[in-house]
Amino acid sequence: MNVSVVLFTADLRLHDHPPLRAALDGARQVVPLFVRDRAVDGAGFAVPNRLAFLADCLRDLDAGLRERGGRLVVRSGDLVEQVCRVAGEADADEVHLAADGSAHARRREERLRRALESEGLRLHVHDAVTTAVGPGVVTPASSDHFAVFTPYFRHWSQWRLREPLGAPRTVRVPDGVGSEELPTRKGPAGLSPGLAPGGEEEGRERVAAWLRSGIAAYEDRHDDLAGDATSRLSPHLHFGTLSPVELVHRARRAGGPGAEAFVRQLAWRDFHRQVLAARPAAASADYRTKHDRWRSERTAGEDVEAWRAGRTGYPVVDAAMRQLRHEGWMHNRGRLLTASFLTKTLYVDWRVGARHFLDLLVDGDVANNQLNWQWMAGTGTDSRPNRVLNPVTQAKRYDPDGTYVRRWLPELEGVAAPAVHEPWKLPGPDRAALDYPDPIVELSEGLARFRRAREHS
Repeated sequence: MNVSVVLFTADLRLHDHPPLRAALDGARQVVPLFVRDRAVDGAGFAVPNRLAFLADCLRDLDAGLRERGGRLVVRSGDLVEQVCRVAGEADADEVHLAADGSAHARRREERLRRALESEGLRLHVHDAVTTAVGPGVVTPASSDHFAVFTPYFRHWSQWRLREPLGAPRTVRVPDGVGSEELPTRKGPAGLSPGLAPGGEEEGRERVAAWLRSGIAAYEDRHDDLAGDATSRLSPHLHFGTLSPVELVHRARRAGGPGAEAFVRQLAWRDFHRQVLAARPAAASADYRTKHDRWRSERTAGEDVEAWRAGRTGYPVVDAAMRQLRHEGWMHNRGRLLTASFLTKTLYVDWRVGARHFLDLLVDGDVANNQLNWQWMAGTGTDSRPNRVLNPVTQAKRYDPDGTYVRRWLPELEGVAAPAVHEPWKLPGPDRAALDYPDPIVELSEGLARFRRAREHS
């Protein structure tokens, strides 16, 4: 009896899952397997918010498989060792998994291929599972990757995507393959109290609601901090409970400027992946160095701590940082503002901010996170590397009545706009009544410091 192993990684779903479909087409039985990889834990990526969301995803995936007569097998340890062990227990002759362009995943895939081939087993790697268009699929004539988004997006948009696949009706799993207990959301300590639930069912409900009542206004409202008018699908894309291919198809069917803007954001996700696949060092080193002599966490410790705690004295920055801690998620405009403030106004190394985000973000993704931080720090793919976002100007533009700020800063709940964005300008008695700090730096001083540093770098 033919048996295949399907190794789930960042594709924790049943709908539009090419590895699972191929395994079911080629075998009467499959072993759906997820391995809690010790290498991921060792690299510091197993943080509470993502572990809790992962637990939701695995339980939902197991429930979906059981509805179809199957179940999820969970193991932990070295991924290659565990896959080979499960393949042996199931007497499988092949393993299917999704392609991943990260350096770690490519090394892991090569190790797995060698180990399986030494046992006479085949490894099948499937593209366009975790991306709409994978790294290296579209390239410029003179390079191995696009360094600028606009030409990349033009080629990406012209690429013909495969058609999405339906979820399987039946999944048969062989007897005798043991599984560890599924993790629970209650396990990890230090969770953000407002962390959203995970899982494919939750993700698909969010997509349906987004297409029904959100996407049409996305072009006009995606920067509206208080309106919360973005899709909030990024955690589901990170864990693969939703298919980017299916999302692009469904958004294009919806049509209109909002859908076009949303598809553009999905393309940015693929853009960052193809950059990091070609330049893996960009995860921790400048993609385009400006020879900055950044302030470090040691030399700028008080400023960094104020930034992390949401006590910089700039309300929109502090509101976004507190949203991050409470929800494990932050509005995209907030991500740009807080990153600009740390790297340009405080002139602190972008890696300090990127690490803090990865510690808390449920959608914490190395490619998107690191390269967005580099974009804002002016060391990445931005064509205007010295742009600085003024938090007061941005707050008045994207939170004009102060609703977002007051939502996350209860100490300012009695302050109306526009004063809520500059509370240090309130009359003496009104200012003294607030339990809120003065700005840790004058914006003009921060800007001057940054410009001096870039002039001499």
